[in-house]
Order: sequence, then C-alpha cells, then structure tokens
Amino acid sequence: MKKLVYTLFIGLFVLIGCQKTPYTDRSQLVLYSYDEEMSMGVTASRDILKKEKLSRDKKKIKMVRRVGYRLAKVANTNYKWEFHVIKKDVLNAFCLPGGKVFIYEGIFKAAKNEDQLATVMSHEIAHALARHGAERMSMGQIASLGKVAVGEVSGLSGNKAFDLAFGLGTQYGVMLPYSRSFEYEADEIGIYLMKKAGYNTAEAVNFWKNMKAKKNGAEPIEFMSTHPADDNRIANIKRIIAKEK
Repeated sequence: MKKLVYTLFIGLFVLIGCQKTPYTDRSQLVLYSYDEEMSMGVTASRDILKKEKLSRDKKKIKMVRRVGYRLAKVANTNYKWEFHVIKKDVLNAFCLPGGKVFIYEGIFKAAKNEDQLATVMSHEIAHALARHGAERMSMGQIASLGKVAVGEVSGLSGNKAFDLAFGLGTQYGVMLPYSRSFEYEADEIGIYLMKKAGYNTAEAVNFWKNMKAKKNGAEPIEFMSTHPADDNRIANIKRIIAKEK
C-alpha cells in the first residue's frame, strides 16, 4: 500500500511544469484534460442559467457583452464565450471554465464606467485562460493523496486529531495562499488584456478602490481569505500597471 501511494504521489508531481499559464508563464499542475474542463464549464453554466434569474436591463446587458467580446477577441482562444448578467444586487462576478462569464447587477455599484467594468471582466476572463479552476481542483486531489501518504507513513491514518491538523494545515498553509496567488495572477493577466483591448488600465485602481469603499471595512483577515486584502491588491495592481508602461 505504501509503495503504491508513493508511486502515485510522485507520478502526479512529475506533471508539474508540463503546462504554463498564459502571459505569466508560470508552471502549473492541472490533472484535468482540456475537454474535461470544457465539459464541466458547460454543465455548470446550464445549472446556473436554470437556477438564477437573468437581468432584463438592456443597458447593462449590452455593456457587458460589448466589453466581454472586446476582451475575448484579444484573449485569442477558441473558447465559446458567453456573457450573462444575473439579476442580483451582489458585488461579484465569476467565469466558469471555457469562458462562461457571469456578472451580478450589483457590480455596477463599483464599476462606474466601461474601463472599470473591463477591470472585473478581464480579471474573470483571466481565471479561465489560466485554468485556475482546474488547477484548484487538481491541488485538492493532490492534498487528499498527500493526506493518505502521510497517514500511511506515520501510522496515523484515521486518527481524528491527525485529520484535523492535516486539514487545517492544508487549508491555511496551501489552499488559501494558492487561491490568493490565483487572484494576483488574474489581476496581472487582466491588466494585460485591458491594455491590449485599448482600455484605460488606470481605472483598475479606481475600480478596486470603489470595491473597498462598498465593503465599509467588512473585509476578512487576508490569512483566512481566498482573496487578497484590498490594499495589497491595489498596491500590486499599481506595480503591474507601472511595469506595463
């Protein structure tokens, strides 16, 4: 059993470096094929479209599609892009694998113009281009296999205290930091896409300042969050913009 676990664990890590993220050229581990990822995106998109009520605000819908397809054009992929607006007063947006982008109506409270809307949309598009969703799921598989390996070697497999300690260590020491790194990477790729599409990248800073203001200080501690603290994100975006000039 131990030999089998070791073989599988090492075999999976051999895959690291076989794929690179676009623009940032970072080595990443993705255990899902392109077709598998696209299929998951299509299925998830269908479920969301069945459950969520879409906006009827023609102005918002046209703006989202106009900005979305302009960014998708410079992204230069064969994704079947879709851009939807959900009728909910929520400060959020997301992109499913394969380019299914969903924008909540509430995001317009922070996105005051098309350049600011391009900020959040390019960020979400960047997640899809970098395959962050598939990478996050792959890391979850690796973490599960790692738990089995460590448990077998240490003889603590099935021990509740070990399970708790390993779970917390993985969550705060691996998964959350990686999630925050994905956010920073999506910001960087997003700024590149904005610039390439002809948007004013300086508005990215204004958008995130607006987002911070809308939270009214209700921001989780970065160590315990999947997202960077707003001040850190804004500072990093400023560095990215300066580098792109």
